[in-house]
Amino acid sequence: MRHTWKIMTWALSLSLSSAPHAAQAQQQTDSQDNIVNATISAFGYPIGSGFQKVNMAGTSVASQASGNAWVDPRQGATSIILRVSSMPQATSLGAEFLTYVLWTVSPDGTTTNLGEINLDNNGNGKLEVKSQSQTFAMIVTAEPYYAVSIPSQVIVLENQNITGQIYPDNSYKLMKRSEYAQAGNPLALTPNLKQAPLDMYEARNAVDIAKNRGAEQYAPQIFAQAKTSLQLAENCVAQNSNNNDIISAARQAIQFAEDARSLTAQKLLAQRIEAAKLAAAAQAKATAEAQAAKEAKRQAELTAAKEAEMNAQAAAAAAQAAAAAAQQKAAADIAAADAAAKAQVLQAAAAQADAEAAKARAATVALRTQLLQQLNAVLQTSETSRGLVVNMADVLFDLGKYTLSTDAQLKLAKLSGIIAAHPGLNLSIEGYTDNTGTPAFNMKLSQQRADAVRQNLITEGLPAATISSKGLGQADPIADNSTAAGRQLNRRVDIIVSGSVIGINIGGAPTATATTTTTTTTTVVTPASAGTAPVAVPTP
Repeated sequence: MRHTWKIMTWALSLSLSSAPHAAQAQQQTDSQDNIVNATISAFGYPIGSGFQKVNMAGTSVASQASGNAWVDPRQGATSIILRVSSMPQATSLGAEFLTYVLWTVSPDGTTTNLGEINLDNNGNGKLEVKSQSQTFAMIVTAEPYYAVSIPSQVIVLENQNITGQIYPDNSYKLMKRSEYAQAGNPLALTPNLKQAPLDMYEARNAVDIAKNRGAEQYAPQIFAQAKTSLQLAENCVAQNSNNNDIISAARQAIQFAEDARSLTAQKLLAQRIEAAKLAAAAQAKATAEAQAAKEAKRQAELTAAKEAEMNAQAAAAAAQAAAAAAQQKAAADIAAADAAAKAQVLQAAAAQADAEAAKARAATVALRTQLLQQLNAVLQTSETSRGLVVNMADVLFDLGKYTLSTDAQLKLAKLSGIIAAHPGLNLSIEGYTDNTGTPAFNMKLSQQRADAVRQNLITEGLPAATISSKGLGQADPIADNSTAAGRQLNRRVDIIVSGSVIGINIGGAPTATATTTTTTTTTVVTPASAGTAPVAVPTP
C-alpha cells in the first residue's frame, strides 16, 4: 500500500506542476452553450516599481467581501500577495460551490488560474502566488473545486481604483453557473472539515461534475483514474490517515476529473460541429438534386424543340454539305502550309531558348563553383543540396560563450566581403553544441552563437533581411559525442549560403537553373590555411 501511495504521489506532482498551463490551454474546448462573456479593465504594472496596492471590491454577489492585493512586478515573474476578508462561505452562494480561486485576465482575454484561497472561520484568507505576466486584471470566483480551467460566472471580487496604463473593456470567458448546478454537491451538504479536509469535498464535486457531463462515455480512461484516486482518498479518510495523504489523493482526483470534463467538452463540441456539417451537407445535396431534376426537365424540353427544328433543316444541310466539303479541303490545305511554317519558327525559338537556358545553367554552376572556392579560402565550405555550408568551428568562440574571437571576426569580415560581391544570396545561420551540459543551456548557447554571427555580418554591411539565425542545441551531431574530438566537431556554427543566383534555395531543391547532382557525396575543401586535404562527406 505504501509503495502504491508513493507512485501516485509522484504522478500527482507531475500533474499539478502543469496545471496553470493546462488551465489556459483548455479554455477554448468548452462549447459556447455553457460560456458567457464579460469585460474588465487590465492594468500594466511597470517592472521595478515595487509593491503596488490594488483594492479588491466585492460584487453584488458578495457586497460585504473585500480585499487587497499587493503586486510586485519583476523581470521574469510578478509576485502577488492577496488578502481577503468578510468572504461568505462558498456554499452560501450555491450548493455546487466549495472554494474560491484567484484569476488573472490578460488584455487578450486569456484567464489564468493562480490558485485556491483558503478561508478561516471568519471568512478571511491569504494567497501568495507568482504570475508570468505584468499586464492583467484580477478577479476572485466561487468554484466547485480548485483546478477549474475557466472561471465561473459567480465573481465575488474584482480589482478597483487602478491608476496608470489601463487596457479597458477586455472581453473574457466565464463558465455559466448552470454548468455546475445540480452536478456538484447534489445533496447540498455543508463540508464538515473536522471529518475530512475541504480538498476531499472538492474531489467528490469534481468527479460528480465530470460524470454528469458524460466523462464515463467520452473520457473513460482519464475518468477511471479520477475515480481510482477518489477511492484512494476515501480509503484514507476511512482509515483516519494523515491529512496530507488525503489531500494529495484528493487533489489528484480533482485534476484527473477536470481533465476528463475538459476532454468530454472537446468531444461533445466536435460531435456538434460534425452533426452541423452533416446536416448542411444533406441540405446541400437535397438542394443540388432538386436543381438537377429541374435542369434535366428543362433540357429535355429544349432538346425536343430543337430536334423538330433540326429535322426540318437536315435536307438543306445535306445539299450544302458537298459545297462546304470542297471549300473546307481548300482551307485545310492552306492551314496545313501555314502550320508547317509556324512549326519551323517555333522549333527555332525552342532551340534558341534551350541554348540560353544551358548558358544560364553553366553560368550558375560557374558562379557556385567560384563562390565555393572563395569561401573555402576563408572557412571550410561544402556544397550540399541546401546550399554552400560554411563551417565555423568551436575554436572561433570563447569556451562556453558566444563572443567571437578576433580570428573569427576577421574571417567573417572576409566572408561578408565575398557575399556582398554577389547580390541575391541569402544566409541561414545554424548554431550547434555537443551533448555536454543541459539541453536548455545548449539550446540557449547555440542560439546566442548563431545570433552573434548574424549580428557581426550585419555590422559588416550585409542586409539584415537576407540573414536568419537559429539555435539547434545538441541536435544533428556530425560526429561521435563520446570522444573529445567528436564533441569538438559537433560544437559548430554552420552558415548556409543559398539563392537563385547559384541555383539553390534554402530548404528546397535546386532551382531550374541549377545542375542536377546524382552523386551521394559532397566535396568539402578545407581552407588553404588549414593545410588539410579535401574530405568527402555524405550529402544531407
